Amino acid sequence: MSSSPLSKKRRLSGTETKTGSHCSSSNSVRTDLSHTPANGMAKNGNDAEIDEGLYSRQLYVLGHEAMKRMQNSNVLISGMRGLGVEIAKNVILGGVRSVTVHDHGVAEWRDLSSQFYLREEDLGKNRADVSQPRLAELNSYVPVTTHTGALTEDYLTKFQVVVLTDSTMDEQIRLGEFCHSKSIKLVIADTRGLFGQLFCDFGEEMMVYDTNGEQPLSAMISMITKDNQGVVTCLDEARHGFESGDYVTFTEIQGMTELNGCKPVEIKVLGPYTFSICDTTGFTDYVRGGIVSQVKMGKKIKFKSISSSTAEPEFVLTDFGKFERPGQLHLGFQAIHAFQKKHNRLPTPWGKADGEELLTLSKELNSAQTGSAKVEELDEALIKKLSYLAAGDLAPINAFIGGIAAQEVMKACTGKFMPVMQWLYFDALECLSEEEVVLTEEECAPRNSRYDGQIAVFGTKLQDLLGKQRYFLVGAGAIGCELLKNFAMIGLAGGEGEVIVTDMDTIEKSNLNRQFLFRPSDVTKMKSDTAAAAVKKMNPSIRITGHQNRVGPDTERVYDDDFFESLDGVTNALDNVDARMYMDRRCVYYRKPLLESGTLGTKGNVQVVIPFVTESYSSSQDPPEKSIPICTLKNFPNAIEHTLQWARDEFEGLFKQPPENAMQYLTDPKFMERTLKLPGAQPLEVLEAVYKCLVTDCPHSWDECVAWARNHWQCQYSNNIRQLLHNFPPDQLTSSGAPFWSGPKRCPHPLDFSTSNELHMDYVMAGANLFAQMYGLRTNNDREGVVKILQEINIPPFTPRSGVKIHVSDQELQNSNSSVADDSKLEEMKSQLPSSETFAFKLNPVDFEKDDDANYHMDFIVAASNLRAENYDIPPADRHKSKLIAGKIIPAIATTTSAVVGLVCLELFKIIQGHKKLESFKNGFMNLALPFFAFSEPIAAPKHKYYEIDWTLWDRFEVTGLQPNGEEMTLRQFLDYFKNEHKLEITMLSQGVSMLYSFFMPAAKLKERLDLPMTEIVTKVSKKKLGKHVKALVFELCCNDLSDEDVEVPYVRYTIR
Repeated sequence: MSSSPLSKKRRLSGTETKTGSHCSSSNSVRTDLSHTPANGMAKNGNDAEIDEGLYSRQLYVLGHEAMKRMQNSNVLISGMRGLGVEIAKNVILGGVRSVTVHDHGVAEWRDLSSQFYLREEDLGKNRADVSQPRLAELNSYVPVTTHTGALTEDYLTKFQVVVLTDSTMDEQIRLGEFCHSKSIKLVIADTRGLFGQLFCDFGEEMMVYDTNGEQPLSAMISMITKDNQGVVTCLDEARHGFESGDYVTFTEIQGMTELNGCKPVEIKVLGPYTFSICDTTGFTDYVRGGIVSQVKMGKKIKFKSISSSTAEPEFVLTDFGKFERPGQLHLGFQAIHAFQKKHNRLPTPWGKADGEELLTLSKELNSAQTGSAKVEELDEALIKKLSYLAAGDLAPINAFIGGIAAQEVMKACTGKFMPVMQWLYFDALECLSEEEVVLTEEECAPRNSRYDGQIAVFGTKLQDLLGKQRYFLVGAGAIGCELLKNFAMIGLAGGEGEVIVTDMDTIEKSNLNRQFLFRPSDVTKMKSDTAAAAVKKMNPSIRITGHQNRVGPDTERVYDDDFFESLDGVTNALDNVDARMYMDRRCVYYRKPLLESGTLGTKGNVQVVIPFVTESYSSSQDPPEKSIPICTLKNFPNAIEHTLQWARDEFEGLFKQPPENAMQYLTDPKFMERTLKLPGAQPLEVLEAVYKCLVTDCPHSWDECVAWARNHWQCQYSNNIRQLLHNFPPDQLTSSGAPFWSGPKRCPHPLDFSTSNELHMDYVMAGANLFAQMYGLRTNNDREGVVKILQEINIPPFTPRSGVKIHVSDQELQNSNSSVADDSKLEEMKSQLPSSETFAFKLNPVDFEKDDDANYHMDFIVAASNLRAENYDIPPADRHKSKLIAGKIIPAIATTTSAVVGLVCLELFKIIQGHKKLESFKNGFMNLALPFFAFSEPIAAPKHKYYEIDWTLWDRFEVTGLQPNGEEMTLRQFLDYFKNEHKLEITMLSQGVSMLYSFFMPAAKLKERLDLPMTEIVTKVSKKKLGKHVKALVFELCCNDLSDEDVEVPYVRYTIR
């Protein structure tokens, strides 16, 4: 998935799923750092523990080793204008050892268009001094200091990484050469209006430990040949996914044991299931089994210093459609420096004379080149645009370049992921007017306004338009926070407009690592209100309202026709596909532009949906995620993912579903009726679980909870395994004579309980406490007391039984499920259940919550999964990895979010200006780890046709229900209308899931409906009243044309009020 567009299932981020982290931070404080945070949080450095409560989502991107290396890095960031503060924000959130911000300039009006920590009252003050306290609040583990003097060589030696923004070419070369000679890693970043530049030099010898950040692959082996290049064949369950040049090692091979635990071997891929390795002729014959695992090999890379790299540049392409741009911009940026040096100012915004001069300077520079930096022909129009826009300062461009630059700083600190080699250029000229309008100097001249940096690029007209916009932002998580910051900076809804942001979540500790508008004191507050208040401080003129609603059918009374019709557009910042699809449907219906984005670790994507121009978000579907077969989970796990899913199912099936069903049985009179309608053996299973919950398993004391947990341990990790081995002994053969326990089936062994085994005790402690919580009994964390209780418990002996059916495949399981439950057993079960009057206390179903370390939920999952892994000799997973898989956590890091949102806001500029050409818009995909960027035109809305009429998903039939005489249209009139007006014969008509009419309807039913008003039929069939907020209904049609052919037609919007 490394460079394919992010799949929608994983196109996630923005609003986080509801967690509830109140983890305490560790308190190991370094003594050799002068700065001690007031809250006593740990300091970074060698002996610092990593605060998993805070860094949880980022740790899944970088890993513990990289985080530790980062915590030993001191970083200097020079230049505290919009780009510098963006990089500083991301690096501080990331958790380096310390950050020093440097600037000797003072805040000016033009800085306010993107520097979100400067305010109007700060004009004339040093930018670094003003920004420092606001940056320091972002992460109390990272001391932030200021430096306002000169950057001397001696001063630079304190840092492992130096970042230069807003610096002169002379300074870049002087400091760059010094850093190269002293192995100090250097990042140079610059933005000029709609253009961006990035340069990296990480020294003569940089070690990259992991080039792509992907999980190492592994596969099961079915054969290895003896050859001078042995051929390994993998089981054909799934493709191995390796690439030639990868290194692998082997485990669990029977026969050719020389390969087990061997040094990493380089492979050559021969096909999707085969690859060749080293000479195997001298090895023992292969018998069976074995697992091949990829080994991540470090890679040494060498960087050129800035001087030699300027003359002989290497470029990372950001847009394959602009292949020639980097070389042109490489000269253009140098020409800007030359212009600045000569005139002590930047070219005048949209100034023609300065544009000509910059072109002349570029030509002189080009002719003086001797290396590969020389271009055959200068793109004169491009260089002039660079001159016109150079004084501009745009928040979205700073967000994009700042996100990438901060990721490069992290790469420099950690050796994790492949650095930019060595130059990266970017432009977003599509944001300018589609009509190629040349603005005047007057329109773009500074006017002592906070938007001067933006007016320099777009003039004042767009600024006025931005202020009037009414936008709906759905989600105030990571993407939501970044969007709001950009909205405030660009002046969206800074006039009569309004931004409405909704999010039903509260702030948790794990959010603080990338949802940068929130502080530790905000934990437990509502995200939307807190975020709205925070951006109001950044730009007091933004009009913003926070809501706490989930978007969906339940809130259509709030987000009704009037609401949507008043909007100019919608921006999604969601974390799940269902909500995205819902918002997409709403935007198609109301014909509003939608900006969609998501992140997954270092991967990010942006999709723009424009009415009547592009397809919608829902037009393309992802393939369904592969689910684990039930029989694999129940009896034949072969990977830790299987045991973790099994443990999650155990959690739900022990602590959530039974008490839920039992409470429904006690309180809901219709529960029994509903249960008996369930298919197959389910009614009996549900009632047996209720009976166990209320009668046989019901504890009255803590001791009984411990006994339950101990007995359940015995059942799952000893008795059931012994029964499985009784049915299928280790030496069992299949009907074809092959060993039953081979390939993906791992032969298990039962475990023996011991109070001195930590894992066994973890299971009993967690299980007993969760069981007690469920019954409202007091919990207990006295391990020694539990050991004493366990010594008194008698475990009944177990003998495997004959005649127990264990299903080997899901097909077999399905066939057995179709058989109907035994009625006599069901009746007996019903008669044994206690009546609700005899049951006095309330059961508490336990909802799984992964981020609270004191609730025993993850303790149970980790213990349950690792015990089962031990049964099957599967390597166990630590708590951190278990939480990722069982909690379905989406890895996330601030750098990706920042860069992605920068691209979203560039599309916003186009939408607000009314761009209409498909080629003006850009869907984007990036993977900062590689680094890889790809932009493409959005896909046009697919065209359909009936008769000679073309239509797309944006078209519909508009039908007014109320006729001139004040009466509503009947079904007969509706059918006639389509026959007469559109020459279409309706064969089927539906509204939502309700079928209103079909040609095969019984005659009596049809007669009854034909003369009823449409709304009456809808309420009758759907059994739901129409709310007062409903102005129109959506009808779906199946139609035949005059030649009786089936034709596809748009939907109907039937207006009723």
